[in-house]
This record gives sequence, structure tokens and C-alpha cells, in this order.
Amino acid sequence: MKGLVALLLGGLGLRVLLKRRQAAQPGALEPTPADELRAKLAESRAEQPVEPEPAPEVEVSGTAGRRQAVHDQARAALDELA
Repeated sequence: MKGLVALLLGGLGLRVLLKRRQAAQPGALEPTPADELRAKLAESRAEQPVEPEPAPEVEVSGTAGRRQAVHDQARAALDELA
């Protein structure tokens, strides 16, 4: 008898849980405000092609300049070996 009551209560609890889960999910037919914003964002991105900006020239001085010179020498040495 206890097993039957436990089975009935477990089934009832599972049914309630499934109904709550279905009620919490938005319907597939109803667009949400987030979906509308995503659509607007996609449209605006499609209309305006984005061109990358060129990297600014940076003057190298001091220790950074010496490091750059060493790297350039190493690249030249590797090119000579190849």
C-alpha cells in the first residue's frame, strides 16, 4: 500500500514539474523583445559594412627600439639560412 501511494505521489509531482517547465518556456510563435532586438541588430550590421582601421604608426625608441633591431637582425639571419 505504501508503495502505491509513493508511486502516485511521485507521478503527481512529475506531472506538476513538467507543467511548470512547459509554462516557463516562451511559445515558439510569439517573438520576444530580445528576438526583435537581435533582428534589428542583424539588419543594422548588414546595412553598414565595417572596414578595419589601419594600425597607427608607432615610433620605437629606447629599449623597445633596441629589441626591435635585435628581432630584425634575427629575422634577417633566418632568411639567410633558408
